[in-house]
Amino acid sequence: MNRFNTMVAGVAAAAVLVAAPVSAQMDEADIVDVAVQAGNFTTLAAALEAAGLVEVLKGEGPFTVFAPTDEAFAKLPEGTVEALLQDKERLTAILTYHVVPGSVMAADVVGLDEAGTVNGATIDIEVDGSTVMVQNATVTATDITASNGVIHVIDTVILPPEN
Repeated sequence: MNRFNTMVAGVAAAAVLVAAPVSAQMDEADIVDVAVQAGNFTTLAAALEAAGLVEVLKGEGPFTVFAPTDEAFAKLPEGTVEALLQDKERLTAILTYHVVPGSVMAADVVGLDEAGTVNGATIDIEVDGSTVMVQNATVTATDITASNGVIHVIDTVILPPEN
């Protein structure tokens, strides 16, 4: 197991310790707990921990998170995730680019062509039939509700403009 995988496993284990009990209703769990319980967001959980954003996304909200899966992070060039985990400022900029203030359900997302993110930049939204794209990422699952917002799953990590 390489250093990154060890770090992800450690953060995922730590996140489980702060997660809601398994018996809790999903709508009582916050965004972080729902993501951890889903099991396919361990890299995202590690990144949130490294950026110091876990407590923010456990906060009152509401938030809409376009959550990249572990497979989405794996698409990044080799070494990118490890480098980001060491660059808190850049990591925070990327992660907050995936968060929109408010609770925006799928029915609302399809009516938008852009949305302002917590990062301050705007993401483009494009709908083509039943396919919804956020920047260059395809939305693969929608309306995963949490006590403080909603998660939409995406298949690619989206990167904010360099400014």
